[in-house]
Amino acid sequence: MTRTADGSAGDADYGTIGAGYGRYRRPEPTFARAIAKALGDARTVLNVGAGAGSYEPRDRDVTAVEPSESMRAQRPPEFATAIDATAEDLPFADDTFDAAMTTFSVHQWTDLERGLAEVRRVTRGPVVVLTCDPDRVEDYWLAEYAPDVMATEARRYPALDRIASALGGDVETTRIPIPFTCVDGFSEAYYGRPERLLDPGARKANSAWSFVDEMSAARSVAALRTALETGAWDDRHGALRVQPSYDGSLVLLTAAPRLVG
Repeated sequence: MTRTADGSAGDADYGTIGAGYGRYRRPEPTFARAIAKALGDARTVLNVGAGAGSYEPRDRDVTAVEPSESMRAQRPPEFATAIDATAEDLPFADDTFDAAMTTFSVHQWTDLERGLAEVRRVTRGPVVVLTCDPDRVEDYWLAEYAPDVMATEARRYPALDRIASALGGDVETTRIPIPFTCVDGFSEAYYGRPERLLDPGARKANSAWSFVDEMSAARSVAALRTALETGAWDDRHGALRVQPSYDGSLVLLTAAPRLVG
């Protein structure tokens, strides 16, 4: 597996784009509650692709795995140090953890099936995956202004049935509404606050923007800015400014405990 100088193991180099993640990608409480519920009564939890520590429950014994040095450095000081490893090669014995979780991460993995098999191997109980449905990514209004970005995003996220198949067993899929005040700044978090995406830091915290060339990105930002200045965005999407939540592409997959025996 090829890794960058930062240690990033997927298709995005977080040594280049990850500096502001701790500021822009904060844990959204409604998502955190959904994850905590899905983890059940697990006491020991593995967090794979842990990043800066978003969504790690503070009332459980969490072991974090994160290949990017930049992301590990952004973890709160009270959190345990994340282990430098990848999903595809977890340094743990079989059935080590009560449960496992991964959030906004599986689309970064080099080998999804191997990674999820490893997570299953080391986990006795449920496996919880927060991700986006690629079939719905381009339904978001941003595709009108940044089509290359959203097409890239859709290509990167693995299909939900592929994730479920790799997890095996019974897998429950739940769509997660996005609140208007969402503090986890993935692109749909700004469904009713489009001006936020004029902030370069906000765009940088969405890795899909790093896959388009600078000219395409500049055209997209200019198109959005013009639409906001002329009122065209509000003519088309203004109702979103007062919509309390948005049913977008965000989903939570929960794989039931595997049978051991």
